[in-house]
Amino acid sequence: MNVFQSNRPWYRSPLSLAIAATLACSLASPVSAQDAQDTAPDEASAAQRAATLDTVVVTANKRIENVRDVAASISVVGERQLENLGSSSLADYAALIPGLQVQDDGTPGQTSVSLRGISAMSSSATVATYVDEVPVGSSGIYQAANTLMLDLLPYDISRVEVLRGPQGTLYGAGAIGGLLKYVTRAPDLSGDELRVGLGLRTVQDGGESWNGRVGASLPLKEDRLGLRVSFARNELPGYTDNVISGRRDVNDSQQTGARAALAWDGDSVDVDLSLINQRINANDRAGTALDPDTLEPLFGDNVDRTWQPQPFHKDFTLAALSVDWDLGWADFVSASGWSQTDTSTQLDTTIPFGEVADLLLGLPEPGSSFTRYDFDLDKFTQEFRLTSKGEGAFEWMVGTFYTKEDALQSQFAWLGQRDGSPLPAPYDEMFGTLAIINLPSTYKETAVFANGSLRLGERFKIDAGVRQARNEQSFSQNVPAGILAPIANTPGESSEDVFTWSLSPQFKLGEDSLLYARVATGYQPGGPNVALPGIPPQVDSSMLDSYELGLKSQFADNRVQIDVAAFRIDWEDIQVASSFNGIGGLVNGGEATSEGAELTTQFRATDAWTIGFNLAYTDATVKNDFDPTVVPQGDFDVVLNTGLAGDRIPYSPELSWTLNTEYAFATNGGYNGQIGASLRGVDDQFNDTTQRQRITAPGDASVILDEQITAPLKLDGYQALDLYAGIGKGAWELRVYANNVTNEHAWSSLTALDGALSGTRVQVAGVPIRPRTYGMEIDFRF
Repeated sequence: MNVFQSNRPWYRSPLSLAIAATLACSLASPVSAQDAQDTAPDEASAAQRAATLDTVVVTANKRIENVRDVAASISVVGERQLENLGSSSLADYAALIPGLQVQDDGTPGQTSVSLRGISAMSSSATVATYVDEVPVGSSGIYQAANTLMLDLLPYDISRVEVLRGPQGTLYGAGAIGGLLKYVTRAPDLSGDELRVGLGLRTVQDGGESWNGRVGASLPLKEDRLGLRVSFARNELPGYTDNVISGRRDVNDSQQTGARAALAWDGDSVDVDLSLINQRINANDRAGTALDPDTLEPLFGDNVDRTWQPQPFHKDFTLAALSVDWDLGWADFVSASGWSQTDTSTQLDTTIPFGEVADLLLGLPEPGSSFTRYDFDLDKFTQEFRLTSKGEGAFEWMVGTFYTKEDALQSQFAWLGQRDGSPLPAPYDEMFGTLAIINLPSTYKETAVFANGSLRLGERFKIDAGVRQARNEQSFSQNVPAGILAPIANTPGESSEDVFTWSLSPQFKLGEDSLLYARVATGYQPGGPNVALPGIPPQVDSSMLDSYELGLKSQFADNRVQIDVAAFRIDWEDIQVASSFNGIGGLVNGGEATSEGAELTTQFRATDAWTIGFNLAYTDATVKNDFDPTVVPQGDFDVVLNTGLAGDRIPYSPELSWTLNTEYAFATNGGYNGQIGASLRGVDDQFNDTTQRQRITAPGDASVILDEQITAPLKLDGYQALDLYAGIGKGAWELRVYANNVTNEHAWSSLTALDGALSGTRVQVAGVPIRPRTYGMEIDFRF
């Protein structure tokens, strides 16, 4: 069993006729990825829109700025876009963001995210996640942060900001590839608001479900104190059938989210207090059993073969307090956050470990097995920063940051018979529990940072930032029972000092055009390792250097916007998972490069018609053979390479793109609406790097007795069409959408399932993109 997780994913009607009839009258799509305005339906009408594209503000530099003035590659997805697409997770709107790749591991809440080809090949994330001012998720290596990123239910969200490239100077550990930031809606201090909504959804050859939501904003003291509360419940229909149990639509799930926010706007001090809770309950995982040679479905589309259920549960709570004090000469900000995340996931491990029953114990047939993982994380963060008023040629920011994490990962692996009953006596008592493993850990980090911006004349400006951080970690492994993983009870500690910096000169070509360059560094924390043969006692931090050249321009009376960026990233000491006979740890592999370009365009052809196009080209490859892991086996050594020169970085398609359009309209009867369409495409990609296993003479790797090469699995590219339409009048709005209209069969992730003892590849587990889905939503605002 893997002692921790890597990016190699865990194994992973009448209503439809009514919605289809509505959609047949129109085309529909996401609004441009930079429309982040919080507008009621009537305010979004063509009659009230200017002919120019909307202005979007972001907080990427921890200041409120126009996105056009920020010398960085940023995408923004607004509340209206999330609603129009019927979004319930990151995977639903990822195509709007160039360079962003999202791997769905079969349920909501099991999500891997990468930017510009910097994919997590270890157990920690390469993209940092923030909710407003507070980082969430673990910075350590024992909480599977790479596959358990916060996938916030997108309700009561003002916008989602995505920053591409390392953001280490302002956002610290984990932002080696970029940043994902959820910006929540603030209470309205001057007016009441009540919103109630209900939705229905159906999926091709699957079930039907509903969702409901309510939100209210109330000024407790006009222009001073306001309260906002919201609640949402989202049911997702299942569409995976299980050939073993005969159950249909096993992967249905439920998401609930609740939020309360209190805001005080004082003469010199502003205070924001918020509490968020999100729960996810999935009965099983989406999946398709594939032939290991042809990658064709063994039993049909969306039919899986598992012997044990694979439920998933996640409970996330975040409390945040932000204080902004206007000192007159500067602004002082205190941002405090506490979060608790409890996650439980169970995997069917019958194929890897079921063969223990017949091959090792001599029973008549293979057994059945599951492995349950529990992750518990308590995280506290505190940031203080002092920011200049932004007046004059020089602007500055200084700050300090602290975080402390207490975490526990627990694993329980069970072996029984194929029908789910225990092994016959006496085997059950001796071998029924394959392993019980407890991995408690702590992570502490302190940092100081400074950023400055110097204007040299009207057109030229230089931004620079530095950050000095120190992390200290402790870890121990406790294995009270089990025969599969006889690991020593060994504590471990590590400490590390890390310096990151950024430099960004920028030049105004004109009033509406910005040319910039950016050089930045980032890091992914390492930590103490598990005690296994051949595995080093500590894995070092991964580091990278990023070089970017970009242009932001708008012209034709602000009807056209173009953002283009070219980049090169040099990545070293890459953290990768190395395993042998189903047991593994982390090692530092080697180096990789990622080169590419991104294009974002928007064109407002008329007051009502907008066209957008996004394109990302990424060439992310392993630069050299990853450093080998040597596992002594007495008469011989096993030498493992988890990546070879020329391999593509996993889940980094060379090309991805999105073409979208929207038409907004108003009628004489006072109705306002919009229709649109979005066509998205993803190129071929691979699920892993090449794995090479050599059998060599003891202590002499030059004497090769045997060699086995395992090539990665290829995920074919695909194109998918999404549609939406909406109409409203006064206080109500009705929206309909259809995602993956042509019902493309493509894979979000692939995982090879091999026997842990025999090494025989029995099956490939494929997690599909969601089949054709229709939805209808109605909202009332008062």
